[in-house]
Amino acid sequence: MAEKHLVVQGATCLCNYGTAPDHLKVLTHQREFANDKDGSEKFIASTKDIGTTFEKNTFGSCSKQNNKPCNVTVQEWKGFYEHTTLTNGGKILLEDSKATCPIGGPDCIKIMNHGQTAEPNSQNFKNTDSKVSTALNPAVNVKQLTEDIYDADGVIFE
Repeated sequence: MAEKHLVVQGATCLCNYGTAPDHLKVLTHQREFANDKDGSEKFIASTKDIGTTFEKNTFGSCSKQNNKPCNVTVQEWKGFYEHTTLTNGGKILLEDSKATCPIGGPDCIKIMNHGQTAEPNSQNFKNTDSKVSTALNPAVNVKQLTEDIYDADGVIFE
């Protein structure tokens, strides 16, 4: 079985009966983060994120309501990671989790993108193979980026 990504704030979701995606907003806690080195944006989404928990709270027009505007209300989440409980008492949502809406029914809301993005840091550069880096980008010398540079007095430049 392949590894699955945790869902974080900003994940893109779409209803089977809607016309436009919306972004998940985590409103139930501000403690646990994933893929966020500063711990300020990417809150981990959980099964407690129910109700009106999207940025716009709409998936466009709803084909179940004769194309009237959708008003998202999540009733429950299924397909979550059962082995960890967050401080808010919720279970972690995974990229294949699905939500239930009172109009669309069970599992009508799916996650299109988990919301995580790669954030390289200095350790990533230190761990690279310089030959591969040079082949991919000959204009940048990775060694110069990762080695400390000293002035004449032996003080490291910042």
